[in-house]
Amino acid sequence: MAQCFCFAMALVTLAMLLSSGTTVVACIDVGFYDGACPSAETLVPQTVAASFANNSGVAPALIRMHFHECFVKGCDGSVLIDSTTGNKAEKDSPPNFPSLRFFEIVDRAKAAVEAQCPRVVSCAYILAFAARDSVVLSGGAPGWSGVY
Repeated sequence: MAQCFCFAMALVTLAMLLSSGTTVVACIDVGFYDGACPSAETLVPQTVAASFANNSGVAPALIRMHFHECFVKGCDGSVLIDSTTGNKAEKDSPPNFPSLRFFEIVDRAKAAVEAQCPRVVSCAYILAFAARDSVVLSGGAPGWSGVY
């Protein structure tokens, strides 16, 4: 009997939480990887800045890629996955190909981070850092001191 009551109370509590309009937000702060991979937040901006110096079109392209990455089902790195035989990846789907570009910059940033901290920082976070750094390089985010 007590187990049924506890289960019922758990369901009521869950229903109240879901109907309360409470929003759960996950975010990554500057310095999030300081303990696990201290070089992550310097390697990504260095890679993006070097590419931006050669082509300022890198910044809006990376911001757009991040938008396409996140707007359907969240930021999971799926837009970065390559197609295989018999399986067309998201990056090659009509909304993304050929309009998304500069995947190689994210690949270079990921390789640089992996060389320092293998299997710590996800591709989704690398792309998020690259988009953030693109905003800064483009002159956005007034007052942002960032990692530069």
